[in-house]
Amino acid sequence: MSSEITKALTEAIDALVAEGKDPSVALIKSRLADPLPMPLIIKALQSWKSSARVPKIEKVENQPSAEARIAALEQQVATLTARLEKLESQQAK
Repeated sequence: MSSEITKALTEAIDALVAEGKDPSVALIKSRLADPLPMPLIIKALQSWKSSARVPKIEKVENQPSAEARIAALEQQVATLTARLEKLESQQAK
């Protein structure tokens, strides 16, 4: 996975340079077939500007699923709603 990311970033930067354009985060992002997080693009661009090469970049895949995030947010909303109701009932007295 990481070699594919590094290769895609290198190809995007090389294409921009070949066209005579100064690579930027926005231009690189527009050239990528698959979206990448901004921090990865920024890291690649900074390295390219300082050493004319893109470092080996690894994408972390341990983010929770959408369902897990939704469940956690629903739980948080329920907890906050209960606290709000308790505060409102205390103020009404």
